[in-house]
Amino acid sequence: MPTQSLAEQVKSELQSLQSTVRDLQSSVRMTDIRDRVEDLGTSVNGMDRRIKSLREGGYAFERELEKMAADFEREWKGIIPGLEAHIEQEASSLERTLRPLDTQVIQLAGDNAAPAALRPRLDRLKSQVESLEGRVEAAEKSITGRYDQFNSDVQKLKTHLTKLEWMLTELSEASFELLATESSIMAVKAVWAKNGKQTKEDPEGVLYLTDQRILFEQKEKVATKKVLFVATEKKLVQALLWETPIVLIEGVKPRNEGFLNKDDYIELHFGSGAPFDVIHLHIWQNGEEWKGLINRAKTKEFDKTRAIAIDKAAAKKVKDAPTKCPSCGGAINQVVLRGMENITCEFCGDVIRL
Repeated sequence: MPTQSLAEQVKSELQSLQSTVRDLQSSVRMTDIRDRVEDLGTSVNGMDRRIKSLREGGYAFERELEKMAADFEREWKGIIPGLEAHIEQEASSLERTLRPLDTQVIQLAGDNAAPAALRPRLDRLKSQVESLEGRVEAAEKSITGRYDQFNSDVQKLKTHLTKLEWMLTELSEASFELLATESSIMAVKAVWAKNGKQTKEDPEGVLYLTDQRILFEQKEKVATKKVLFVATEKKLVQALLWETPIVLIEGVKPRNEGFLNKDDYIELHFGSGAPFDVIHLHIWQNGEEWKGLINRAKTKEFDKTRAIAIDKAAAKKVKDAPTKCPSCGGAINQVVLRGMENITCEFCGDVIRL
């Protein structure tokens, strides 16, 4: 590669310096920081409305959510005045430093002096601009350091609320209905890997966890017409493929597969009375977290956090459910769930009203 002449070097470096100074116009005003702070404030102030909407949609658990939202709002009111003052102070100081540098760069660009004469001035300006860039970076770190932990906590709750909102949306579009008084806990995009290893033929859909059951609904667009192996027409296939009471889950084994082990899988192991011995699922959330959710649902830990109480009459029906068929005397082994209206005797077929 030919060596650049001094004139070419000066021209190239000056153009690069001009670009850097243009970028600094926004940086010294703390534009990005101001936008992030504004977005954080919007998130905090909108949390109570989001949680209220979740309650109206039927989300019954984590009664501490309302308090968390109120605490965030109160804490934010204490943080924001000092934070905004800090931003203004830093921006004002940095803008004052940038103005003369901007003027000097413009003057240098319009100077027709020999490259050798321009070189010392260009080097001084480059050094001053680099110093300003360092100050901008330090100022940004200083400002974000004031609310980093708070922001992290808010984003964690915000992500959780987004998952719950998605779950309620999916439930509103589901091909099945929850039992009366049954409450949803979490949902996740999933593929049921029927043979343990996922294939293209395996059904894709949504895995639902409630306080009483775990369910898998197929929900995917399937090609109905192809031209040269490219799908030109599709139809939505949606149906509940299986469901089982959570009390029949005997174990949950998370594992990771795929490129760099980034894909989360869970194995569900079931006891007697379940439709399967084991089910393999590829899920789009953390497998360990789902293991925790399922175990907490089994031990009724979520019930301790209820914001919407269980209907006492529905709970009493489960408690008072018969253990023997009144017609044939056969033992009733079926799991009775809250919200069921009747059960069927497996021996005589009699329908027993609860």
